[in-house]
Amino acid sequence: MTQQVPSTEPELAGVRNFRDVGGLPTTDGRRVRTGRLFRSGHLANATAADAAFLASLGLHTIFDFRNAADLKLDGADVELPGVRNVNIPLTDPADGAEFWRMVRDGDLDQLRSLLADGRAAARMTGSYRSIITDRTAEHSRVLHALAEDSMPALMHCAAGKDRAGLSIAVALLAVGVEPEAIEADYLKSNDPHRRYPVRRSDNAPEGMSGEVMELLRPLFDARAEYLATAFETIDKTWGGTEAYLTEGLGLSPETRERLRARLLD
Repeated sequence: MTQQVPSTEPELAGVRNFRDVGGLPTTDGRRVRTGRLFRSGHLANATAADAAFLASLGLHTIFDFRNAADLKLDGADVELPGVRNVNIPLTDPADGAEFWRMVRDGDLDQLRSLLADGRAAARMTGSYRSIITDRTAEHSRVLHALAEDSMPALMHCAAGKDRAGLSIAVALLAVGVEPEAIEADYLKSNDPHRRYPVRRSDNAPEGMSGEVMELLRPLFDARAEYLATAFETIDKTWGGTEAYLTEGLGLSPETRERLRARLLD
């Protein structure tokens, strides 16, 4: 039986960006139930206390949206007894491998060439756009699983910001959560205690200088413009959310009703 989720958000020592999306309002006056859908960064560094807390949530499924390169960098999730782990990569490990190597290893001149003058933010909006258009099968699989037997569920990627953020947004759209509420939850990933730490091979002052951090910032921010790009892509590609859910993701009215029954008060 699912245990009651604590009313105050836990401070997990080895897991970044954890939260319950319960309480978010829908357009028809309902709310997402607490203790049903969670989001976070990866669980590879979870401490014993973190794992005990996560186990107490009564999770059925953990959806891990990382790719093979992420798993090699950060490691596999901690195993939780009785919890199903499902890996559904939302990005190709070969796509951008050189880019992220430069983010970790490039010098200032290389980073300027790669990221300056809006190029970093443009890369992020492009990534959001492509995940929406190219990963409909993956998002359909997740939502069908949630509608059947996979809740309580936790969704995560590496930082819990982009791939997990979009997947949470899609799930919330499917049950009618207000877009403004989806955005407000998404932007919580900017809170200092949630942010994914910047990793650089050069930890000297020049390698972590103010200019370097400013060049990297768009990659590690959750920005309203990124999520807006995803919503705009849905509108431009399918003509609106309803068509995206039914035609793009193949959700029948019955499946969406099961989602609402499982996820909403």
